Amino acid sequence: MTTTTAATAPTAERNLILDYYERLPQAVAALVDDPAPVTEPGAFAPGFALPEPDAAVREFFEPARAQWRELGTYDSHRLVLLDLAGNPGTHTTKTFPSLLIVARAVEYIRRTGEPVMIFTPTSANKGTALRDAVARALAAGLATPDQLRIATLAPASGRSKLRTGGLSEDAELRSRNPLMVYDGERAEDVKALARQFTDTYAADLKRRHGVNLWYSMDLRNYVVADTARAFFEQDADPTDAARPRLHAHAVSSAFGMLGYHAGRDVLEAAGTTSLESRPATLLVQHLGTPDMVLSLRRGSFDRAGLPHYGRGADGLWRQEADPRFPGVTEAVDEILDPTFYTHRPATSPAMNAIITRHGGDGIVISRHECLERYAALRDRTADHPRPLPADPRALREWSLVMALTGVFNAVDRGLVEAGRDVVVHGSGWYADADVRTPAASELVPVSTVEDIAAALL
Repeated sequence: MTTTTAATAPTAERNLILDYYERLPQAVAALVDDPAPVTEPGAFAPGFALPEPDAAVREFFEPARAQWRELGTYDSHRLVLLDLAGNPGTHTTKTFPSLLIVARAVEYIRRTGEPVMIFTPTSANKGTALRDAVARALAAGLATPDQLRIATLAPASGRSKLRTGGLSEDAELRSRNPLMVYDGERAEDVKALARQFTDTYAADLKRRHGVNLWYSMDLRNYVVADTARAFFEQDADPTDAARPRLHAHAVSSAFGMLGYHAGRDVLEAAGTTSLESRPATLLVQHLGTPDMVLSLRRGSFDRAGLPHYGRGADGLWRQEADPRFPGVTEAVDEILDPTFYTHRPATSPAMNAIITRHGGDGIVISRHECLERYAALRDRTADHPRPLPADPRALREWSLVMALTGVFNAVDRGLVEAGRDVVVHGSGWYADADVRTPAASELVPVSTVEDIAAALL
């Protein structure tokens, strides 16, 4: 195995919103049948219009920066990091769609004078990014605290990934923008609970307080922003059919990869690039929720599709039957990172179709495999301004480590065609030093829809 590392000084940097502001309507047109607002309570959406990019709006969008960084080679593969985690308020790619979501709410408020409360279930990162974006909008004077609010519902299992900030530390803003934590058994139940609250109480919120409740989980709210990944690649390092490429991403529902491919659709329709040069995709997951890889490789989400594991005298579980699943793991249902919590994602059929057409695969990794490679991964990213922590126990967000481990495992096991360039989507990483965890007094514990109503009505 021949491996070289490279200094990770960026070869290109763009603001993925401001630098492609005039192109975003093309993405909306390709993805959204009707971009107009929906005003019905329970189904409210502010439409896809964005504010004019004046000085305040440009200040608001400032964190939407991404970098294209060389990472050396691995075997016959050139490696590139698409660094999407530069915003210090989030350290994840959720920055980009969250800024657009809040900007759309701001534009609706300006046009109508009606207040908007964004409401989302979240494993942690999505909610953190929306709260960061709302705080930025208020600080930039794009809306007042009466006009723009955010309510998030996270599982207790993700508490270590939540962040305090201006919306939490100020008592009045904390009351208007509750950070709710669900203590139920299944983390993913926050989605059903949030949807149930929206269906039951959105009309009451509008009637009693004049507030439009926006349940913001619509896939298009995220995919539109992620089309800019393809636009950036075309500027920084255009694809070439003679040098095939693979994009790798640690995923739960693969919103980011769906957005990237939607961006490719826009570019190819405009004749800016060719269908023949479209990169393949590698989905990376963990054993807690391997659903997209199971769907891709087995045609079903059923965990019966996992290979059989045998437990050794050292307590570790092993298998050699399928290279797409961990060879060694501490537990066959291991939760490596609670961010990746979606079972039976509705996005799987679309992602399966993309991989069937354009190539790629899926791979599941374990904590044991990540730790075996951790020192090498840290060396690989040592020149980054925010390197991986020396002690992996300090790591709170594993997306980048998962993606890199998945790539190296896939190469070693012959799952990646020789000679392909590999672009690793650095969708998130942060450690203890990057996060101020909210105090208990900053959280609102909830168990039922009625508890949410008590916090919001």
